[in-house]
Amino acid sequence: MFYLKTKMQATMKPYVCKVCKKCFVFKENFKTHMRMHPSEKRHVCEVCEKRFTQICELKLHIRVHTAEKPYICEVCRKGFSQINSLKSHIRIHTGEKLYICEVCRKGFTQIHHLKSHLRIHTGEKPYICEVCQKCYARNYMLEIHKRSHTAEKPYVCEVCKKIFVFKENFKTHMKMHPPEKCYVCEVCKKRFSRIEVLKTHIRIHTAEKPYVCEVCRKGFSQIGHLKSHLRIHTGEKPYACEICEKRFAHNSSLRAHMRAHTGERSHVCPECSKGFKCLPNLKIHMRTHTGEKPYVCDVCEKSFTRMNQLKVHMATHSTEKPYVCDMCKKSFAHLSYLKKHITRHCPKTLFVKCVKKSETFIV
Repeated sequence: MFYLKTKMQATMKPYVCKVCKKCFVFKENFKTHMRMHPSEKRHVCEVCEKRFTQICELKLHIRVHTAEKPYICEVCRKGFSQINSLKSHIRIHTGEKLYICEVCRKGFTQIHHLKSHLRIHTGEKPYICEVCQKCYARNYMLEIHKRSHTAEKPYVCEVCKKIFVFKENFKTHMKMHPPEKCYVCEVCKKRFSRIEVLKTHIRIHTAEKPYVCEVCRKGFSQIGHLKSHLRIHTGEKPYACEICEKRFAHNSSLRAHMRAHTGERSHVCPECSKGFKCLPNLKIHMRTHTGEKPYVCDVCEKSFTRMNQLKVHMATHSTEKPYVCDMCKKSFAHLSYLKKHITRHCPKTLFVKCVKKSETFIV
């Protein structure tokens, strides 16, 4: 295992730039900085005229133009232009995590992932906008932020030529132009554009859940679902908004949040053209056109379009009234009924907290 000292633990900065005397804790940051003071670059790429200090660097660079990938993964046959990239890739298959955070003990397959993670603990934000001096923990966040000054929209849909500032919005839009789906599920006839997606889908029918949480033993059909679930136990929130830096445990939550900044409603109803910020809301809305009511009461078989409507209805079959008014002790089956009742005591009161049964209602 490799261990890396955090900035909190470091008592000195051993890497010193001889040109400008700036000091660094980490060797990689020092190397990155030194590129600002380049030595003579005599080796020139004949294709793009980019210059390099060493001939070996030029040889590696040329593979960008030739697309040569001589290093092949024996597991998935993916090719790489550099041997180090292959070594790093292989850890995806082995699950080996050589780089361990000394603060929270989380493991990483690549050193730069650990360094990026450490900034969560140190609060370091080394990437600074030259225009407004705003700081970011990651370079990609700074690059995205710069577009707020330049109005650059680098993501272009090749189908309809619509352009986007954010990659996530572009990805969401591209789902409107699906590729050909030639792989068909034999059970439900659903079609897929990739064979690996079909294989994952089949587990819905077989109920196979090969990925098991070591903490609570809950099983999952996809490795991504397990990784997402583990954040419940770790409290990790790896997805950060590049605009306000609010963090989220799930990428889908970040995408939904981003629409608060962009105002984009990319999910459009094909019947009435009403737009929605997230796909689940569109699916619920579509039931107003189709008349679908998938949530059915087990007692009277009455059906509803939304789960919360069914939950409210189920209380009509129960004698339980868990919501209690703290002023007159009257109880109610639904929270909404209690809220309406409280306004009779205090018409202008704002609700702060409601608790069930014998506990109090606080306003």
